[in-house]
Amino acid sequence: MTRSHAEFIGWRSELLAELFLREPDPEFLSRPMQDLGFDFLMDWPADDQPIWMKTRSGPLMSVPYPIEVNDSPQILVRHHSPEQFREENDQVLRAIKYRPDRACGFVYLNPNYLKASLDEFDRCVRDGPMVGVKLLVAKRCNASELDPIVERAATMKAGILQHTWLKVSGNEPGESTPHDVVELARRHPKVPIICGHTGGDWELGIRMIRASKNAFAELAGSNPTSGFVEMAVRELGAGRIIYGSDAFGRSYASQLGKVMGAEISEPARRLILGENLRNMLTPIMRTKGYQT
Repeated sequence: MTRSHAEFIGWRSELLAELFLREPDPEFLSRPMQDLGFDFLMDWPADDQPIWMKTRSGPLMSVPYPIEVNDSPQILVRHHSPEQFREENDQVLRAIKYRPDRACGFVYLNPNYLKASLDEFDRCVRDGPMVGVKLLVAKRCNASELDPIVERAATMKAGILQHTWLKVSGNEPGESTPHDVVELARRHPKVPIICGHTGGDWELGIRMIRASKNAFAELAGSNPTSGFVEMAVRELGAGRIIYGSDAFGRSYASQLGKVMGAEISEPARRLILGENLRNMLTPIMRTKGYQT
């Protein structure tokens, strides 16, 4: 939404969290927003229609963000049924079909529906073009119910991407931690398991997965804090770190900045930004007959 190629007129912050204020405050934000030329914000789903907010600096339009499509309520509240995750995987399949030379997909599964998840793996990975498994918030990944999914992935040499977080107030029911990833990795030592977000609290997350050689740290989601990538390289080695963007919850700039601004070697940077993931996917790509 621009007046020209260089002038932005609207704003939506990462994670819907303006400057990480405890409570969103349009009065605090309106003057700098208007000074920068912004006419509207998208961080307050106060109504289904755009509304004008009265501020000390003048009117500021609130354009509603469709919170229904945000990943948190979709996963934490709605607990996707087999019909829902099959529909979402269909969207990924359409994207892959559109650009098979550029797009790879991970099938989203819900371990609370084990048989349906195994069937969906067969549809999308064994018999389809997808090359990995994505697990979000449904059942903690140290649960034995995940073993059949990981074993099925192992038959195709597919990796697992598992969302993890470490919340001070306690994780959501079914939300995994890096320690849960360690337990799963220990039971399946030949399957590469990506610790999504490295638990958010990356200093703890890195230390938790350090001894598990088939567990990989993933960089997406956290703030572009100095020292994250450097510590991961120091503690794990550059070969166990995967770049991620967490789009569209985060900007590409902030997530790339963690790697591009890190004080690491250029070979390490190349590993993190692509070569590690390419190495992880090469076995299944070859199994499926893709050129690598």
